[in-house]
Amino acid sequence: MAILDSKGRLFGKVSILDAGAALIILMVVAGIFLLPGKTTSYAQGSPIEVDVIVRGLNAIDPKNMLKPGDKISVIIRNEPSGQVDLTKLEFLPRTLPIPQPDGSVKALPDPRPEMRFSNDILITLNGNAKVADDGGIVFGNKKVKIGTSLELEGPKYSFNSSVIDIRGAKK
Repeated sequence: MAILDSKGRLFGKVSILDAGAALIILMVVAGIFLLPGKTTSYAQGSPIEVDVIVRGLNAIDPKNMLKPGDKISVIIRNEPSGQVDLTKLEFLPRTLPIPQPDGSVKALPDPRPEMRFSNDILITLNGNAKVADDGGIVFGNKKVKIGTSLELEGPKYSFNSSVIDIRGAKK
């Protein structure tokens, strides 16, 4: 009996194309289970503090809009990434460098009337995040590092901020 007959069948029973397809499927399934890809392990729910700065938030009364103890939704790169607690709020003074007659420069309050609605705020956020192997933090599958833009959203507001410090992200 010949291995391959005139119709292209192995041992007169199985088509060589069917046997090739079955072999490829078997190799793919074996590859999935025997050669898994690189996995990253995360420590779940480590407490962290993140300081963010908000520059030029235009609002009539931001002191009543944001309060310590509020829950804030975090959006990173247009994807919701969970909620954090607002633990500390510091309004930074709006100043201008004003040259003095003796040649020195002083930082004095900005006298422009429209600037009373523009606020710079330092906000401390507290929450739980995954800690990556490299020590970075992960909110909702997005790494957060110093300089990352976070969109902060509450019931009456949505604005952008920039991460300036991360504390408590230790493995």
